[in-house]
Amino acid sequence: MWLHFLAAKLVRAKFRAAVAALVFNERGQILLFKHTYRKWQWGIPAGSLEYGEQPADAILREFYEETKMTLQIEKLLTVVSAKEDHHLTVVYLCKISGGEFQPSNEVSEMKYFDLNDLPQMLLAEKDLIRWAVGSLTADRR
Repeated sequence: MWLHFLAAKLVRAKFRAAVAALVFNERGQILLFKHTYRKWQWGIPAGSLEYGEQPADAILREFYEETKMTLQIEKLLTVVSAKEDHHLTVVYLCKISGGEFQPSNEVSEMKYFDLNDLPQMLLAEKDLIRWAVGSLTADRR
């Protein structure tokens, strides 16, 4: 039995877990961060879960650590399994509830972008934004 358990641990896919926030302003623009460590610098607010941490707590913590601003979660949008690697991301629709932006080691700038004028960024993130807009529009009907 222990050999079966060990073999399963070695063979099974190991997933990393992350969280992301989609934040839209009243004009329907999406909030993006300018990350200091990425090839494509602009991207959605996101971060990794710490061991034992709940996803909702993780996105609130990550956003605050990177901006010194607070979020309010409006709803869970989806959980995405990345095609490129073993990565699950829990995605929330959020709104900013307080604070004033302060740059950090990870985020140098934040800005709202029109959906038809997104900067160079990961295609998976652009696809996620487009999916979310379509999903939220359908929910309002």
